[in-house]
Amino acid sequence: MDVQLLTYLFVGGSFVLYIGIAIWSRAGSTKDFYVAGGGVPPMANGMATAADWMSAASFISMAGMIAYLGYDASVYLMGWTGGYVMLAMLLAPYLRKFGKFTVPDFIGERYYSNIARSVAVICVIFVSFTYVAGQMRGTGIVFARFLEVEVEVGVVIGMAIVFFYAVLGGMKGITYTQVAQYCVLITAFLVPAVFLSIMMTGHILPQTGLGATYVDAAGNDTGVYILDRLDGLLTELGFTAYTDGSMPKINVFFITAALMCGTAGLPHVIVRFFTVPRVRDARTSAGWALFFIALLYTTAPAVGVFARTNIIQSVSDTAYQELPEWFYNWEGVGLIGWLDKNDDGQVQMGPGDPFVGKPEFKSGLLDEESSGEYGQRIVTNPPTDNTSEVYIDRDIIVLANPEIGGLPAWVVALMAAGGVAAALSTAAGLLLVISSAISHDLLKKQIKPDISDKGELLAARIAAAVAVVVAGYFGINPPGFVAQVVAFAFGLAAASFFPAILLGIFDKRMNREGAISGMVLGLVFTFSYIVYTKFINTDPSIWWFGISPEGIGTLGMLLHFVVAFAVSRMTAAPPVHVQELVESVRVPRGAGQAHAH
Repeated sequence: MDVQLLTYLFVGGSFVLYIGIAIWSRAGSTKDFYVAGGGVPPMANGMATAADWMSAASFISMAGMIAYLGYDASVYLMGWTGGYVMLAMLLAPYLRKFGKFTVPDFIGERYYSNIARSVAVICVIFVSFTYVAGQMRGTGIVFARFLEVEVEVGVVIGMAIVFFYAVLGGMKGITYTQVAQYCVLITAFLVPAVFLSIMMTGHILPQTGLGATYVDAAGNDTGVYILDRLDGLLTELGFTAYTDGSMPKINVFFITAALMCGTAGLPHVIVRFFTVPRVRDARTSAGWALFFIALLYTTAPAVGVFARTNIIQSVSDTAYQELPEWFYNWEGVGLIGWLDKNDDGQVQMGPGDPFVGKPEFKSGLLDEESSGEYGQRIVTNPPTDNTSEVYIDRDIIVLANPEIGGLPAWVVALMAAGGVAAALSTAAGLLLVISSAISHDLLKKQIKPDISDKGELLAARIAAAVAVVVAGYFGINPPGFVAQVVAFAFGLAAASFFPAILLGIFDKRMNREGAISGMVLGLVFTFSYIVYTKFINTDPSIWWFGISPEGIGTLGMLLHFVVAFAVSRMTAAPPVHVQELVESVRVPRGAGQAHAH
């Protein structure tokens, strides 16, 4: 059975499973739609949280960034993992006890202000749409390669699937679908990694294989550590060694802190802790989620190293017509481009971009007229003045890994199903957060308080449908790589939500004036910096203190803390009942129902 047919079977089978679960768990009330009825078992919630957490950025793009950035990409591992620990230990149990199931709801009640609630809704929409754009882009990439359609068409297919089970099932449908998606995605990620680890190092566990010696194609142990092997291959081609970190320390600190604090403030992860019955269950499910997340995060560095090594060995200085099949497959969907600068018919790899921008081809068709002398797709971008000739999109590294390693066809098909599961699971959670913010925090809490339960449920579904369409647009027109787009969402969350939530729990003197001014400043400052440095003036020399757009959320967060603290001390203290509420939230007993609203 060939790869294409197996892919249809694996991906199609997973769609049938997800849709079947959505129909089985169809939401019948706002309680089901917002918090899955509040009765999800801790282990199932841990799996759903892990699926929510391990987005397209984690599954598809993180290993690709590790493969190309080397040690510098460790900021993503440290930031995302550390942030989850911070969320689980520092915020989740207290938020669960507070009993409000959306972040704007918490902000509105804690700061006794509908203005604060509205500012939080705006922040939710900013953060969630930035994040979901990366997920929809990831969905499009997976479909483009494995269903052989354009990326834009792949995004539309992803929109249709998410629309069905997010709009129909709400949080209840999403939760149980995410449990299935976690099983699919973690299997898809681990199986190729184990195969490659055995083939390249002789170790079953990729984690230990990363520190082992390299085994050549004939099965002989070369006695050279695989990291040294990769360092040698890269330096021979003019790259810096894989293990040489070149990122300035201040940027490492700011990006890591932005990812860490942004993680703790991401609304689609926070809301998961309201779906369990008790505060104790929230802590238990956080532990399960950390275990499930660690399975993928500890494997990703090995996947990046294996993939980069295999790519260089199979592509560099190889005649185009003798390249492995995976190269042509990904070139066919526009995610690989080759420009033969020296007209020798061989692919030269080297530092720097081979041409300006992402590859643009003479035609969208794979016909003779749009093909070059060797059968390659003709790239129309202006060439750069270095020796690098090939563009390989970083987002394909994980998805192409089984093909690059020459693994069996069923492993390639399994990877396709895993990539789809990762992108869809997080996109659905984000879309639900957006719909909840609009239907519950804007409509129910402010515009039409007397709306019926049925009317609110309808509004939530309509909001989710509109959000799917907008997310699809951003997926088709993303401002960068999947992981980079997602990194901006973390920066915005770090500068807006994290300080407001932290101070709301641990500083009973923090009032609405301080919270509102801090959130507005943090969001506006961070968003403006990102837009200016990514779209208006992209010269890195203008970065403040050398801080990249991915790390600016940390500075926005510090400004938020300073301004919120100063304003709160110069204005009236919160009402006594709010201060008593803050005191009671920190006592780990007596939590109310999450759906009480």
